[in-house]
Amino acid sequence: MTPNPGSGPSHNDGGTNSDRKTGRIGGASRGKPRVLALANQKGGVGKTTTAINLGTALAAIGERVLIVDLDPQGNASTGLGIDRKSRKVSTYDVLYGDATLKQAAMPTLVPRLDVAPSTLDLLGLELEIASRSDRAHRLQLAVQKLSLPEPSSAANDDPYTYVLVDCPPSLNLLTINAMTAADAILVPMQCEFFALEGLSQLLTTVEQVRKTLNPKLSIHGVVLTMVDDRNNLSQQVAADVRAHMGDKVYNTVIPRNVRLSEAPSYGKPALLYDLKCRGSQAYLKLASEIIQRERRLVAA
Repeated sequence: MTPNPGSGPSHNDGGTNSDRKTGRIGGASRGKPRVLALANQKGGVGKTTTAINLGTALAAIGERVLIVDLDPQGNASTGLGIDRKSRKVSTYDVLYGDATLKQAAMPTLVPRLDVAPSTLDLLGLELEIASRSDRAHRLQLAVQKLSLPEPSSAANDDPYTYVLVDCPPSLNLLTINAMTAADAILVPMQCEFFALEGLSQLLTTVEQVRKTLNPKLSIHGVVLTMVDDRNNLSQQVAADVRAHMGDKVYNTVIPRNVRLSEAPSYGKPALLYDLKCRGSQAYLKLASEIIQRERRLVAA
């Protein structure tokens, strides 16, 4: 879809070096978490798996993380053990304006990791808020309110250092909201034949959002998923993506791994289901690489 700016809030800076003296990158001392939107209009590329396990890995190394589930299917919520019947407040309520992210946030099995769950109600949200001038800024407004104290929230009240937004597999108003709220986009990409074609469409949308809604938006990086080193096509696609995107492609790749696929059915991140599996270890490496990249961005 083509973004429509409407009337939104002013854009704030991403924090300064003094905000991060603790070593955390999210600028939590000022209540400004780093917001990364995980986006790819193609389904089945490992986007939700990456949201769950990257969030878990960041929490494991000391970050305070909120995953915002914007996919009506709610797989990120389910994969973190949040039963559908327990989702009393959801991201639908947040975007509609009836609740805050802190009210929606639910603790998970992982210390320092919360999730704002989604429900199928999100399917009708685009029509319900279509006439609102701030329709593309609903999530941005909600993220800005994270810095406000809220004793009624169920989650730990320590400030978040990272917000990871799991977008639906389409470039609709939900994804536009995520991009408008985000500091940067993280693109999970499966090593398949049409990977670059999908990336081109996504980059066009990112550029439109940058021009009309969120001037600070950037591509944080591309993570190659479901990589099979024994497969010639997988190797060729990885090489093509690196040639096209250069150092925007993370060095860490996520291998095709059975344990990663099994974990969601148990309502657990792979790092809890099997810490030693190749998939879990890859996400720990990815979290470390992202932190290192963030520090270079701060120092620049």
